[in-house]
Amino acid sequence: MDNFVVSARKYRPVTFDSVVGQSHITTTLKNAIRTNHLAQAFLFCGPRGVGKTTCARILAKTINCQNLGDDVEACGECESCVSFQNNASFNIHELDAASNNSVEDIRNLIDQVRYPPQTGKYKIYIIDEVHMLSQAAFNAFLKTLEEPPTYAIFILATTEKHKILPTILSRCQIFDFNRIQSKDIAYHLADIAKKEGIETESEALELIGQKADGGLRDALSMFDLNVTFSTDNRLTYAAVLENLHILDYDYYFKITDALIAGSIAKSLILFDEILRKGFDGHLFVVGLLEHFRNLLVCKDPATVTLLQVSASAERKYLEQSAAADMSFLLSALSITGQCDINYKSAKNQRLHAELCLMKLANIPNVLQLNSLAAVDETAKKKVEPESEPVKNGTVAGENNASPHSNGNAQAPAPAGVAAPVTSSKLKNTIPLAMTPPVNHQPAAKAVAETRQQDSSAFTNGVRKEELSFEALQRLWYEFAEKRREGGNSTTEELTLRSEFKLEGSSIEIALANTHQLEALQNVRYELLGFLKSRLNAPKLDVNARVAPQEVNRLPYTPAEKFNYMAEKNPYLLELKQALGLDVDF
Repeated sequence: MDNFVVSARKYRPVTFDSVVGQSHITTTLKNAIRTNHLAQAFLFCGPRGVGKTTCARILAKTINCQNLGDDVEACGECESCVSFQNNASFNIHELDAASNNSVEDIRNLIDQVRYPPQTGKYKIYIIDEVHMLSQAAFNAFLKTLEEPPTYAIFILATTEKHKILPTILSRCQIFDFNRIQSKDIAYHLADIAKKEGIETESEALELIGQKADGGLRDALSMFDLNVTFSTDNRLTYAAVLENLHILDYDYYFKITDALIAGSIAKSLILFDEILRKGFDGHLFVVGLLEHFRNLLVCKDPATVTLLQVSASAERKYLEQSAAADMSFLLSALSITGQCDINYKSAKNQRLHAELCLMKLANIPNVLQLNSLAAVDETAKKKVEPESEPVKNGTVAGENNASPHSNGNAQAPAPAGVAAPVTSSKLKNTIPLAMTPPVNHQPAAKAVAETRQQDSSAFTNGVRKEELSFEALQRLWYEFAEKRREGGNSTTEELTLRSEFKLEGSSIEIALANTHQLEALQNVRYELLGFLKSRLNAPKLDVNARVAPQEVNRLPYTPAEKFNYMAEKNPYLLELKQALGLDVDF
């Protein structure tokens, strides 16, 4: 049986053109080799598995190739290329800084730099994980890195650029490697699967590319795992989902449909099914948050390209995005984001996620009520028709009397004398437009406010007390006694026994320290709810502050207690002097 070689090693790129997703770097390096503008030191930085060490080895092999062509790719046949492929090159030295990070290791490297290459033009030193070098090792390496011999080239690779000293960074030509796009990873895996004779589904490869999070080495490892899991050399989407333990995005589509329909029961049942399959609740919340983001992205055709999903999934997103309202998606993102932030600190994490789903399912009802309120507000703002003005000093609609009219008509009045108007004429001639318009809206509003005030003054049919300091103080201490019987803390009990003042509808209270302030904030809503249920004060509020100098400190020591009692009864001082008593300090 032949030894198995993992795909990450078997299909490791050997030329610049075979490097996946780093064209901006490979093009720059090829141009530098072509024009002979090679820097004395290179720094390759980026996330894991994106080709840093691979590009360093390709660069080291290419610049020493003896038959370099116009395409700036190593021939693979000359003595330098063959020795490199057999790991027998004396001009290329690799150092793992993770395990060789001391000053002595760097000094040995510096000693090797002094000797020129026996064959070839350059000696290349590749230092991987260079950020692991100690502070002293970095300092020992500075001078050689700044002024190396003309034949020496250093290639440093790291995943944590921020840990490298600025003095090292200033001496290097820095190349930032990007995360590889999931589509590029899927194309590369499809090419490898074709070479290996493995049948694949495009959605399965795209799912591996998304799970790899930009790292090609991770994608190749997952590819090997799924090929081993398969018994018929065939990769399917369902098999990859099961093997990599990934939550299918169909669940998110089903739950979103239930939330848009306002169905709390269906969303909770689907969430329970997800948990029973062994998925983490926090993972579900994060995935749901990303799902809402994808739906929001699909609202505009210009941003659909931001989706990193397959073509079939993209069609599903576009369909559901058309059915979801923009206000629903924005509110859902806000609620789910808060659930994600507070998930780890929740005592009952499942209930925390279920409450999030309940809130999301109630969003359509809230939006519907807001739309109805907006329609009512628009209807109230309709303009009333204007009344006709009085013309020429006569009542609108009244005809001037003629001298040739019947006997019931009056003669015209002399100049300067107003014509009398009879009650019958007023009744028959004053049009409806002359009567001032009656606006029932303020009256209805006043009645509604009165009813609201009357209803707020009752609790279960019993009239509430009017707000006064005596009633407030009595109910405050009644609440404190209930809390004490329920087993409250000492700090809370001291807080509720503090003195306070009533200024309008605000309760002003000064506390001794921040602990008392925190204790009051914990019972604030319960306290206000209790007081408002007994008092006719809907705008009642508590304004607490920390002011130790304003708090009357209770006597604690024996001397303080004696002085406190002596202030109330001066005869205690005379008794003490007469009997020669001494207070126990």
